[in-house]
Amino acid sequence: MMLSDLQSKDVINVFDGKKVGSIIDVSLDKDGKITEMSVQRRRFIFFSGSTSKIKWSQIDKIGKDVILVNVNT
Repeated sequence: MMLSDLQSKDVINVFDGKKVGSIIDVSLDKDGKITEMSVQRRRFIFFSGSTSKIKWSQIDKIGKDVILVNVNT
């Protein structure tokens, strides 16, 4: 799977069912494995949303259209 494939999916929190945002970047370890994702929260008309980090271990499922994460915020 390519980064562009991940970026086209919405990130949904299974804890509350809300959309967390969209992936804008990933962090890799020295072996090239993804360790965390940078997710940009919703954007407003002239303002970009805040960015948060989600650890790879918090991903429950990567589906066709969404990525389900378990983030208790």
